[in-house]
Amino acid sequence: MKINNRFFREIRLKKYLCIIPLIISSYLTGQTITVGGSNWTVSVPAITEAGTNYAGTYQSATNLITLSGTLPGSFLNLLTSGAARVSVHHTPTTWNSNLHLYAKRSGGTTSISGLCLGCTATINGGTTFVEIPQAVDTAFFTINFSGVLGLGNSVTYSAINGQLQISGVSVIVPATTYSTQIVFTIGPN
Repeated sequence: MKINNRFFREIRLKKYLCIIPLIISSYLTGQTITVGGSNWTVSVPAITEAGTNYAGTYQSATNLITLSGTLPGSFLNLLTSGAARVSVHHTPTTWNSNLHLYAKRSGGTTSISGLCLGCTATINGGTTFVEIPQAVDTAFFTINFSGVLGLGNSVTYSAINGQLQISGVSVIVPATTYSTQIVFTIGPN
């Protein structure tokens, strides 16, 4: 039995730059996170015979998303735990509750500028798929910092690659185009 292409599904995911300034005083500079990459379109093949289901889970390229940014010294001074947390959530345009979205990261580098004694900055966590909830932030990974700050300090992070995964694709999910926006935020841990 052959079923026509009306069961063809397309899922589009959009990433948006999310900049969250932490305003404590008029002298405080905001930390930034820049999201680069491209949209991801998941093409789900049509059912070609009775009893055949979709794969159900699809993954993007490992470098679909690239995250980078800067943590200024004024922000680093406020980190009581010594870490900034990158969080993620998605805001659906058209979505089905049976679909589940996940993200994981790979790679990433950090560099410290300015006078700093015994300073280190590392990127931790997020190397296994983390489910991305709707509307509510969940922790994705942290940027940990330690050392004694001097003048003109900042931590720059770059080349953090992100991969997406979607699961729950099934014949019970109505055939249409689904899309959502993925939002990344950065703030104190």
